[in-house]
Amino acid sequence: MKHSIAIVDDHILIAKALSGIIENFKDFEVLYECENGKALQEKFSNKKNIPDIVLLDISMPVMDGFETAQWLRQSHPQVLIMALSMQDDEQSLIKMIKSGAKGYLLKNVHPLELEKALINLVKNGSYYPDWATSKVFTSLGSASNAQTETINITEREKEFLQYSVTEMSYKEIAEKMFCSPRTVESYRDALFEKLGLKTRVGLAVYAMKNGFG
Repeated sequence: MKHSIAIVDDHILIAKALSGIIENFKDFEVLYECENGKALQEKFSNKKNIPDIVLLDISMPVMDGFETAQWLRQSHPQVLIMALSMQDDEQSLIKMIKSGAKGYLLKNVHPLELEKALINLVKNGSYYPDWATSKVFTSLGSASNAQTETINITEREKEFLQYSVTEMSYKEIAEKMFCSPRTVESYRDALFEKLGLKTRVGLAVYAMKNGFG
């Protein structure tokens, strides 16, 4: 049986093009396309319209990808969310992961990678792009598989991890923690070394996987 997909994108041509590509994949089929999260909510009022996967654009009118992902996570946690965007910045990635996305692709992705991403999403529960996995998620895998309690993370570092999943700057985090930005950077650098990570994205994902976010 094929895995069903709903495409949520306000650009009709892109949505139609994606549908055409996915229809050539052996294990997947497109149930429908809709232009924003609000339209998806209306579709979900009929249980027959609830797919296995939602391919979700980020920038949309009425109800954007962040809001839609949060609603899906709360109302339909069994539905896998794959974000699809032109935005490759860390803030968008962190925010989408925090909102409930289990994968993240850029819209210039090759059809072969799209199919690979969907297969991995179903099989492993997540898929992230090469620009993130090469530097973040490979090392994250070894760090998160270790028992968290065997890694000596201080209480202040745990507090910093909680803030790392937000959109606050390091300066804003420093204000929340009543310390200097330099001290916050020292927490960050210490965690990079302990966890084998290199970016804030990695810290954010580690924090969420281990109950700090």
